[in-house]
Amino acid sequence: MSEDSSSSEETNTPTTSISQDTFVTETTTTSAFNIPPEAPPSSSSSNVHLAIQSLSSIVTTVSPSLLSQDQDPAFFLLHNPDISSQVSSLLHLPDSGAGDNNLCRWFYDTFQSSEPNLQLVVLRFLPIIAGLYLSRIVLKKPLAGFEAILLALYAHETTSRAGQAITVSVPDLSYPSIYHESKEPPKDINSAELNLAVISPSLEPHGTVRSTRRARIVGVALELYYSKIYLMPVGSKIDFCKFCKVWSGQDGDICQDGEFEDDQENLELQDDQENLEFQDDQENVGKESVHMEGRIGLPWELLQPVLRILGHCLLGPNKDKKLIAAASAACRSLYSRSLHDINPQAILATRSLLRLSKMALDPNNNVDHTEIPVSNVISL
Repeated sequence: MSEDSSSSEETNTPTTSISQDTFVTETTTTSAFNIPPEAPPSSSSSNVHLAIQSLSSIVTTVSPSLLSQDQDPAFFLLHNPDISSQVSSLLHLPDSGAGDNNLCRWFYDTFQSSEPNLQLVVLRFLPIIAGLYLSRIVLKKPLAGFEAILLALYAHETTSRAGQAITVSVPDLSYPSIYHESKEPPKDINSAELNLAVISPSLEPHGTVRSTRRARIVGVALELYYSKIYLMPVGSKIDFCKFCKVWSGQDGDICQDGEFEDDQENLELQDDQENLEFQDDQENVGKESVHMEGRIGLPWELLQPVLRILGHCLLGPNKDKKLIAAASAACRSLYSRSLHDINPQAILATRSLLRLSKMALDPNNNVDHTEIPVSNVISL
């Protein structure tokens, strides 16, 4: 199913004050909010002070007295569970993505402050912002607030990369190296060429979110999240895993036991879900939590960063049991979805993640082969 088959027109982000009933849009800016054109640069402490003062008027668990504590205020905002819980609840409200939403405005202004520690606070809630945004597209509700945040992250990556693609050099294995020998070495051994594999294509500046650009813009934002994932708290990663399961639209029961054989038979079990649509389109509009609205389209430009993040959650140094369980459930659901869609690339990637996670969790495989064994026996 198309991600938004009924939506092919351009969605612009609002730039002026937005009333409750009318959205004023322009196509010449990437911002949903008015920013002073010539605001004087402020110091790091001033940025943190302004951010906390502004957030304290939105989230009741944040107090301006936080600035007087010895602990880094930005670190406190990033890791405090009470603040995270209340911000998450506010984001799950039905109208949280509107352009006049104060919390979205705070996220946008805070990220644009260019203060690295505050930008991490914004990235901490990216899984919820991206998850709700993609799930609510079908509802045709105003989402200019979410779009402004995602466009700010996309613009940041476009600038930092200078629009260039991210590539990795892959050696040509037909040439021998210090690690392997070739059966038939080429005549000209000095002419070995490196093959470039594109990790992320080149970026073009976008000032609006169109249906054809949406997956790419969100995917780049998730790539930025992945680049800082080692600094993210476990709760943020678990939120991401939960949304992956919702996006897939599958329950993952066909591989619940960790077995991945007879893929063709598993495909037949999914035939009754051929025309599965977004569920509860109108019933969930008035509910406080709308994070279970339904599946979305999963093109490779969106699925690739998703799988990188899940790979970190499964195989990263943080062996949190809840995180691994959530990531495993997300991978099983995405694997079921890839089988249902008959997507060979996605099947290979998700299947590999599940097998690697199974090996990593096996206590018999927890051996560090880089360690030198200690023995009292001398071998001659």
